Amino acid sequence: MTVETEQLNEFHWLVEMLHTIDVGLVVLDRDYTIQIWNGFMENHSGLVPREAKGRNIFELFEEIPEDWFRRKAESVVLLKNKAFTIWEQRPYVFKFNNYRPITGTADFMYQNTTFIPLKSTTGEVTHLCLLVYDVTDNATHKIELEKANSGLAILSQTDGLTKLFNRNHWQKCIEAEFKRFTRSKNTSSLVMLDIDHFKSVNDNYGHLVGDDVIRHLAQVIREQVRETDISGRYGGEEFVILLADTNAKDSLVFAERLRKVVEESVVLYNDIKIKYTVSLGIAEVEPELTSVSQWLENADTALYQSKDGGRNKVSTYQK
Repeated sequence: MTVETEQLNEFHWLVEMLHTIDVGLVVLDRDYTIQIWNGFMENHSGLVPREAKGRNIFELFEEIPEDWFRRKAESVVLLKNKAFTIWEQRPYVFKFNNYRPITGTADFMYQNTTFIPLKSTTGEVTHLCLLVYDVTDNATHKIELEKANSGLAILSQTDGLTKLFNRNHWQKCIEAEFKRFTRSKNTSSLVMLDIDHFKSVNDNYGHLVGDDVIRHLAQVIREQVRETDISGRYGGEEFVILLADTNAKDSLVFAERLRKVVEESVVLYNDIKIKYTVSLGIAEVEPELTSVSQWLENADTALYQSKDGGRNKVSTYQK
């Protein structure tokens, strides 16, 4: 075999390899005109090489942000060094459909792309090579894992029955608010409430109905609080609400509104109509308090003043 034949075979194998590798390969000239378009790009774009070659990349793929791409490319040419873009920064350069729509969860192909300067024999960068890698599997797995971790984080903070914050989480929130008060002296208030005669609900209708009443109250609380407020389940039929930047007087307005909404509500269980009321206690944070426990105790004291005063009432803690 002659040297010329060996070189011809090597060139043929090289071309065959570049055309069949499972990586996109695109070569552009300095005017961003496509010079090489391999099989990967053909398979995912639907454009055969003769349709892509000689076309301007921005005209052929309008989804490519031209300003961004030019800045990226020009830095590669100027520095004569590689550059990269990963899917976390930009999900794709070429918007290709995900070719595994049944087993995959993504609507498009996530891509990592490498920009490579191609030099002439004189050392001048005359062309730009793009290597496009399909990283859809890795991307979707990471996204799903992050979603799962986020879901677990929410579950770890949430009471299962009411979907409000659980005691561990709202306790941390109140402790953070108490520390903020010690620094800034911005007032806040705690509202503690529980369902009046809740044992009678369980005794008369059963625990399933009792759970429905608790869920109903949690929903009423969600509808009445602001986004900045922290509401959670204290335990059993008892709840606590942190009203940030709210004094006792304004908290009383909120608590009375909540009490009235509950009083006028009806919980339906099959054909059974159940009405219930709540008692509430308010405690504004005070400079003499040394702990969150004292703040909670003050709110609890006010709550039991409402209980002792006949229930279905709001009381504010008095020193």
